[in-house]
Amino acid sequence: MMRRRRGNVTLFVLGDSYVDTGNTPRSGSVAWKQPYGITFPGNPSGRFSDGHVLADYIASYLGIRSPTPYEQKKIEAMTSKIDNGINFAYGGTGVFQTLVDLPNMTTQIDLLQQLIDQKLYTRTNLSSSIALVSLAGNDYATFLTKNGSLEGLPKFSKSVINQLIVNVKRINDLGIKKIAVAGIEPLGCLPRVTASSSYKKCSATENNLSIYHNQMLKQNLIGLNSYSAAAPVYIYLDLYTAFTSALQTENNSSGRNSRNDESQLKPCCLGKNVEDCGLTDENGVKKYVVCENLTESFFWDSLHPSNQGWGAIYEALIPSLKSLFL
Repeated sequence: MMRRRRGNVTLFVLGDSYVDTGNTPRSGSVAWKQPYGITFPGNPSGRFSDGHVLADYIASYLGIRSPTPYEQKKIEAMTSKIDNGINFAYGGTGVFQTLVDLPNMTTQIDLLQQLIDQKLYTRTNLSSSIALVSLAGNDYATFLTKNGSLEGLPKFSKSVINQLIVNVKRINDLGIKKIAVAGIEPLGCLPRVTASSSYKKCSATENNLSIYHNQMLKQNLIGLNSYSAAAPVYIYLDLYTAFTSALQTENNSSGRNSRNDESQLKPCCLGKNVEDCGLTDENGVKKYVVCENLTESFFWDSLHPSNQGWGAIYEALIPSLKSLFL
């Protein structure tokens, strides 16, 4: 999957389970349980997939090894200078604090700043570095869980965007010259949501939420770039369109599947409950089954694309990634 290295590039990753490559604690996280990681690296590695996640594919585009997870940096430092960068992403986190007690985006940036203050990375290193930011879906999941309705959502969305913009500006102030900021996926197409329609139809309500968030995010990033005299600093990654394109769905909020075969909205790892992937009962018996052909499944579990799914999403994002080198 590795491409030719594009100069002395360093990649810093901030976000949630879509880019986490091993930071989430082993205790209580299915990402460290079978069958996660069966495609890559062959055993659970803390990735919320059967294989690679978005951060791995972005690193491959840059021609570097996937950045070392922050929680593993001390081990890695013994054998290298962590030249490829650091991954600060933790599954389940958001712009604000979510339902999991792990570092949110602000804290993740704090961790990055600490490493810079410790001279692990110099200004010269940072001048050729890139940051990948991918999160916010968990913020909305937390809001809906706590509030039980959509009342007050527009105000909450604006607060999420405002804080996200404050945070990405702070990343730039640390000396990082290019920042790729991902929008959020079509939340209404996630298996957790589509299970109620037997994985046949996306929810327009949740997808409209994603569209609203992404429109505001894109507008704000355009506004930030207008202050740059040179090439754009902030690159918007349209995760919503990449998902819908990869899923071969109609590119609208209804998201009806256009394929005639088994729905691409159905996850590969599934039990009686859509959330059962990686779980066992009190006797150690698996509560899930894994589909026979992983290469035909877009989704791995109730929330996350498969290795194959992320590969398709990545291919759709490549035109935007080229802007990282303008």
